[in-house]
Amino acid sequence: MADAVEEALQGDWDQDLAEALDSGGSDMEMERGIIQVQEQSAQHRAKMWKIALNVSGKGDSLSPWDGVLDLPEQTLIHNRSQQLIDQLEVSEEERSDMVSDVESVITFYCKSRNISFTPELSWPHLLKPLLGLQLPRSDLYNCFYAFMNKYIPRECVPKGRPFHLYRLLLQYHEPELCSFLDTKKITPDSYAIDWMGSLFSSHCLPDVTQALWDFYLQQADPFLIFFLMLIILVNAKEGILSQEGESREDIIKTLESSPSLLEAEDIEDLISLAQYYQSKTPLSLRKMNQNLFGSSLVALKEEDTDLSQALCLPVSVPEILQANQLQQDGVRFFVVDCRPAEQYNSGHLSTAFHLDSDLMLQNPSEFALSVKSLLEAQKQSLESGSIASGEHLCFMGSGREEEDMYMNMVLAHFLQKNKEYVSIAKGGFMALQKHLVDMNVEGLDSSYVHWIVSTSGSHSSLSSADGESLSSPGDSKGVKSLVNKMTFALKSKSVNVKEKMISFIENTSTPVERMSFNLPWPEKVTPDRHVSSSDRVGKPYRGVKPVFSIGDEEEYDTDEIDSSSMSDDDRKEIVNIQTWINKPDVKHHIPCNEVKETGHMFPSHLLITATHMYCLREIASRKGFAYIQSRQALNSVVKITSKKKHPELITFKFGTNNSAGVEISAVERYLIPNAGDATKVIKQQIMKVLDALESS
Repeated sequence: MADAVEEALQGDWDQDLAEALDSGGSDMEMERGIIQVQEQSAQHRAKMWKIALNVSGKGDSLSPWDGVLDLPEQTLIHNRSQQLIDQLEVSEEERSDMVSDVESVITFYCKSRNISFTPELSWPHLLKPLLGLQLPRSDLYNCFYAFMNKYIPRECVPKGRPFHLYRLLLQYHEPELCSFLDTKKITPDSYAIDWMGSLFSSHCLPDVTQALWDFYLQQADPFLIFFLMLIILVNAKEGILSQEGESREDIIKTLESSPSLLEAEDIEDLISLAQYYQSKTPLSLRKMNQNLFGSSLVALKEEDTDLSQALCLPVSVPEILQANQLQQDGVRFFVVDCRPAEQYNSGHLSTAFHLDSDLMLQNPSEFALSVKSLLEAQKQSLESGSIASGEHLCFMGSGREEEDMYMNMVLAHFLQKNKEYVSIAKGGFMALQKHLVDMNVEGLDSSYVHWIVSTSGSHSSLSSADGESLSSPGDSKGVKSLVNKMTFALKSKSVNVKEKMISFIENTSTPVERMSFNLPWPEKVTPDRHVSSSDRVGKPYRGVKPVFSIGDEEEYDTDEIDSSSMSDDDRKEIVNIQTWINKPDVKHHIPCNEVKETGHMFPSHLLITATHMYCLREIASRKGFAYIQSRQALNSVVKITSKKKHPELITFKFGTNNSAGVEISAVERYLIPNAGDATKVIKQQIMKVLDALESS
């Protein structure tokens, strides 16, 4: 009976879906809603894809062609067509027709685009998922051409511009991994050219690619490929870094085959993590590179062509101003002005921190102090909600190449330290001045003139194109005093530079809401939570639950206090790990990984005494030693929770009970092997502490 009802419901669903598809060819909202369906027949998927690709009802593009297969590379094309079909499970009857269709599509495409076919081309793989839809030859070509036109970037060739852009994205989010690959002289095109050129169809099974493309067409975002490639590497990071002793060729081989481990059930979480990383990436990445996609034949601008020489990801001046001015969720910048002191003093962005790049060679010790102060100022500004705060560091020079040489050295310094979220303001201070002049002349936002101040507190005049000065009457209020005070603190060379800077930021801050990253889950309500790459817990793809877990079946944490970040490492006590493990009052030792909100994991040790829980974080540079990362009284534990999909990820909440209820003071997360046993002994020890308190 149940089977009959299910069959009837499925029949109704098929009918409704078919009617919706047939009647709503121009409604993109309807299209995207339908594309969310995961399991569907080839016929329905074919209809949906044609709508999403805007080829539904399009005529036969092959009709002007005489059908003659006479290219000089025709034998090569025929053999490649056979190889593609051999990778599919089709009957002998279907095989010959499919080979003919594929050979015709490839031949016509090469003829119409004046392309010489070569064995290393990856785009023929695009036909494999399309062949599973049982399309007529004309629709097969139209869909293939639409994918090529909308989603395969220009210059998808060795040393092509998309791969330089992808390397900058990898460096932005995973500088350690990027540095490792750079050291091995492994460029993205050496392992990812087929990923990008075929939208992963070269390495994924057809059913996996179809599931991926369902979401791809739903997003309708050609830049999604860059973030999917990024997630593939982030997930494989641990394995990649462990291949230090392997040859370059072996590492490339491992990297290249990574997508083949994907399964259809992984795709939804893969897309969600890609969206999360998009939310943590400056919009300039796509705005400055829109001409990578589309049918326009306009040549790339000369100034935009050479990303291979870029030190780090460039960000536009308008994005820098808008991101912090609007106080929006997402990317916010902590701007670092690296020009010489006299230039900074004469005029600077009101929210910029000054780091004189000349000091790096002229006075290394003072430079080191300034860098330390910079990082402390950034941290404190985030905690206090200053308008100048930002998790993302953006360095600004003068915009003149000869003057920015030292700034480039400073940038290299931060990148060598594997500092994530490092970018450079494109065009430097000159571009900032020009943008503000243009905004003032056009009258779009007169408040923009208040962004430039001098250290004396007066506005720096802006010169228009005709040389007239554009200045604002009166003094600006608010954010300019913050930077002026910080600059004074740096110039004072006081032993209390850091403390002064923190005080200035706290006393001049403007409260804003803390950032959170909310993934848009279609057609279902999901509680707000911080998403991080730690959700994947580093497991391989095949044979396990979805590796890109967002934890949608668990109780979400709303208390995002991270007690372990209250002080930086240079203030923490360093101890010998084994000595502490052997202490007589240590009742339990639990090896684990501390998990930060950013997704970073650190090898650590939980030590349980009669009354406290200690976290010792291993020091990578000093084997056998660790920082005392946190000390928590067991009677302050108010909650211990675990993820349903990943029960080994344990969250401890610490706090106190008062008349208003439970007040959370700290949240710590650990990845613990055999977490059930570990939490059991901790809970037992907590109960002993509570019993002792009650009886006393």
